[in-house]
Amino acid sequence: MFKDILMQAWEAMVYNRRRTMITIIGMAWGIATVVLLLAYGAGFSRAIEAIFAQWGTTLIGVFPGRTSEQAGGDKAGVLVRFTQDDIDDIRNSVPNLMHITPMVSKDVPVQDELHTFTWTVNGILPVGQEIMHLPTTSGRFFTGAEEQQRAHVAVIGSDAKVKLFSGKYPLGEEIRLNGIRFTVIGVLVAKMQDGDSDANRQIYIPFSTMSDIKDTKYLDGIWMNYTGDNMVIEKNLRATLGASHHFRPSDHRAIGLANIMEQLSQFRLLSIALQVLLAMVGALTLGIAGIGLMNIMFVAVQQRTREIGIEKALGAQKRHILTQFLAEAFVITGVGGALGISLAEAVSLGIGRIRFYSLIADNADAADIYLRISMTSVLVATGILIVTGLLSGMIPAIRAANLDPIEALRYE
Repeated sequence: MFKDILMQAWEAMVYNRRRTMITIIGMAWGIATVVLLLAYGAGFSRAIEAIFAQWGTTLIGVFPGRTSEQAGGDKAGVLVRFTQDDIDDIRNSVPNLMHITPMVSKDVPVQDELHTFTWTVNGILPVGQEIMHLPTTSGRFFTGAEEQQRAHVAVIGSDAKVKLFSGKYPLGEEIRLNGIRFTVIGVLVAKMQDGDSDANRQIYIPFSTMSDIKDTKYLDGIWMNYTGDNMVIEKNLRATLGASHHFRPSDHRAIGLANIMEQLSQFRLLSIALQVLLAMVGALTLGIAGIGLMNIMFVAVQQRTREIGIEKALGAQKRHILTQFLAEAFVITGVGGALGISLAEAVSLGIGRIRFYSLIADNADAADIYLRISMTSVLVATGILIVTGLLSGMIPAIRAANLDPIEALRYE
């Protein structure tokens, strides 16, 4: 019986093919809009994740500042200075830390045989490579043995490699940092870099060797990665350092804290809000197509009023009439939906990538918006389509089912 109802609906659509095609095109356009908007929202979310992923998301950096609140007998305005003792305090007092490294930085002349630049040199421990997500594109990072031996080895950024060596093979070559000779043992993978950022011109050397360039008694920062809740880690960090340096944990100027996961969480909320907004816009667009379908079905009911009267006179029940017109609405919706998803897939393949972060940053292709039609997007769009088709077809179908057979037979 269900097959007969579908065939009857198909025959009615073929009989009014021009009207049916216009309605199908409207539904296809609506569903394609929904799918593409959802794909754009998902692509935007992936782009944000890619921007943060280059630094590592479970990463916290803490930097000395100046107190702004009185604590005990200490006045506000006291300069906070980190030392190696703070590394031990943090390691012993803050749970769920994976690795921790001190960092001392200084802008120094960087020279080879032909060039001289002023770049930032950072002294960190070997675990800093994992903490700060510093993979090498060639060569390697320095080891624990080189840290202990105070080895004069350096890992340079991708831009530093280009400016110093151009196309020359850099590994094993010597450079001078503040006049001291270092051997290049690795080149870092290029990071996304916008504006005046010098992310790809940074140079990393063993922390122990950094004392040849700058006094390492006071640290410029402490970096760590962790497992668990980032806000709990931040709270414990402020409490531990506050106890060591006599400032209140609530004094946010006493120390600067870069909590990457907290920043990412804020962007994730914005991304979710954007995806919901785009889904609503797509649903409204599809709703307009649904109104067109509803109007067409009302016209179909009006044109077939006498036919409905004959069917009722021959014993057809309300549910039969209701199912007949609902089936026609769902066939139109289904065909339009299939064409719309196919159209969305074709558009996504044709466009591929929408430039986003790469417009203002170098090496940022991974942070562009890629229109990829996911199964989730298709399922969400299909759900919206089913609801639209049901609402658009139900009202005219109920009207058809409730027609009085005598009045329907009199209809001209």
